[in-house]
Amino acid sequence: MNREELLNQLLVMTFNEIMDAENRALITGAFKEISINDVHIIDAVGIAEPRNMSTVAKKMSVTVGTLTTAINNLVKKGYVSRIRSAEDKRVVLLSLTEKGRKVYRRHAAYHKKMVQTVMEGLGGEEMDVLARALEKIRGYFQEV
Repeated sequence: MNREELLNQLLVMTFNEIMDAENRALITGAFKEISINDVHIIDAVGIAEPRNMSTVAKKMSVTVGTLTTAINNLVKKGYVSRIRSAEDKRVVLLSLTEKGRKVYRRHAAYHKKMVQTVMEGLGGEEMDVLARALEKIRGYFQEV
């Protein structure tokens, strides 16, 4: 296997394994009714102050129309609530319910543990090299 084939295989396998592991860790028990995409939307809504649809859509790199469909499902399932802005009643803000905040915290804890586990197996220089390589890979995907 040449270098290009190896890198392709490693990228694809790593992406799939991260997604599978995240799915197994998060979509269990009380949260079986949502998808990993729903978890990422919950993460984009966040636990700070309520956000408008445009802000969340931009963070997710999707259109407001696409996000609306997903948000409708999360509202029905009790993870997200819609709130009218006090300043402008035409503006709808998104906020997490307690159920949504539980998912948010579980997702954050999963990512923290994942990063800690990766860091345990690397020295300082290896972490720096990995970070630079991941920044370059991310840059590529932001351009396509």
